[in-house]
Amino acid sequence: MATGEDSYRTLVQGFETLGAFEDRRSRFVASVRHVANAAEAEAHLAEIRALHHDARHHVPALILAGGIERCSDDGEPQRTAGLPVLEVLRGAGLADVSCVVTRYFGGTLLGPGGLARAYTAAAQKAITAAERDGTIIEMRLVTPVVVQIPYAAYDRVVRMVAEGGGKVKDSLFAEDVQLACAFPTGDESPFMEALRELASGEELARAGDPRFAAF
Repeated sequence: MATGEDSYRTLVQGFETLGAFEDRRSRFVASVRHVANAAEAEAHLAEIRALHHDARHHVPALILAGGIERCSDDGEPQRTAGLPVLEVLRGAGLADVSCVVTRYFGGTLLGPGGLARAYTAAAQKAITAAERDGTIIEMRLVTPVVVQIPYAAYDRVVRMVAEGGGKVKDSLFAEDVQLACAFPTGDESPFMEALRELASGEELARAGDPRFAAF
């Protein structure tokens, strides 16, 4: 994912999506998972290698939201396996994902073009399955905002949050009310200004650092 983008798509954590493609008795099986870092991607690859220990090739591709991209042909001819799989992830707008495509050799050479098409098809089938199952989510750059208000202002401020494009994530009711809110980054400033005006200049909200989160 390019640095500076304010959203990307990823798989729901804890879910795995699979896709399979066959060409001239060679079978290609793709496994795609959410990963937070390169170590989790290595663990994914190791697990797939153990599961399909009798297969000839295990081709990995990785994209992290921080901009890291990696792939390997794992013994296949150069640029016929890892890069096509990586291109599928890029094309789907995915990040923080690991894809491993396992190949069971069917006895017939497919040629560079055939290999690239087969690895691409298996990865695409896995992504299509994730789309169908609803396990792909959008992560957006959001800014947390904590609001401290009197009870009498609760209903009005909750409406202001919604009208400003934000969401109330949690509420704590004590001597006054504390709201934990989240806004798409950039939308928090107009809300905080409107709240300051409502409170006659008093600062009732503080914003945290932007971070990527499901929104």
